[in-house]
Amino acid sequence: MISIKELNYFYPVKKADKRQALNNLNLKVAPNTFFALTGPNGSGKSTLFSILSGLSLPKDGQITIDGLDIVRHQAKIRHMMGVVFQSPALDKHLTLAENFQIHGDLYGMEPSLLQKRLDEDLSWTGLKDRLGEMVGTLSGGMARRVELVKALLHRPKILLMDEPTNGLDPGSRRDFLDMVDNLRRERDMTILMTSHIFAEAERADEVGILHKGSLLASGSPKELTKRLGHEMVVIQTSKRKHAEFLKTKLSKKTGIKVWQRDSELRVEKVDKKTLDDLLSHYRDRFNEIAIKRPTLEDLFIHITQEKEES
Repeated sequence: MISIKELNYFYPVKKADKRQALNNLNLKVAPNTFFALTGPNGSGKSTLFSILSGLSLPKDGQITIDGLDIVRHQAKIRHMMGVVFQSPALDKHLTLAENFQIHGDLYGMEPSLLQKRLDEDLSWTGLKDRLGEMVGTLSGGMARRVELVKALLHRPKILLMDEPTNGLDPGSRRDFLDMVDNLRRERDMTILMTSHIFAEAERADEVGILHKGSLLASGSPKELTKRLGHEMVVIQTSKRKHAEFLKTKLSKKTGIKVWQRDSELRVEKVDKKTLDDLLSHYRDRFNEIAIKRPTLEDLFIHITQEKEES
């Protein structure tokens, strides 16, 4: 459904200078897939989102949406897409009904069709009795639901969402993403979501991890985390110097891989004897030690530190 080939994108910094935001990016998103693009702030996620949503044009590389070139077929592609932006795209001084009416007018929807779609969509939002209220009176979670309804009124084949859970509490984040995934299954939509929260990306069918404009890894969350094995040890220390000390000690052990992030260590392939030695000799140097399954965040730390050390 979405195909990106050798995409590069530069932002001008000073005269004759430029900063590369995307670096030879190649990516494919299959139809009816929930795809999450994750990585830290500044990794290029929002730049790619801006290009896919038509706010910026690619100057180098090729992007096709459902086989259509994103530059030559902008109007057709715009009707195939629903977009939920990172910053609210609602007029808070208008009612919910007025916001929906404006969106319907933009897409040339007859009043009867708009009403039919609203009747269908408001049934799963809890907003049916609030159409006359001002958007500015809604909670963050409810406002996000309004944006989702608006983005889906014209029944797009693709839904793009840029950091859609920003500002929501954990419960509202979970409810919103559950709602989105249920809709995707019911309507056979393709979803591409950006998020800097690795745990959110683990809910997706497929994940792409971006860093400094480059794609570090892509695949299903299970496939990606499997690269680190079934278990890893996480050691929390109170000071960075304690983490550095323990890393030095552990790195001397044959076959053990240690990754440090500030005052935290992630240790792969550690045996019980080594753990017992840590507890008996260096207990005063860490606050907590836990065994857990690797996450996408663990993989990101692993890959980036491996690149820095190579």
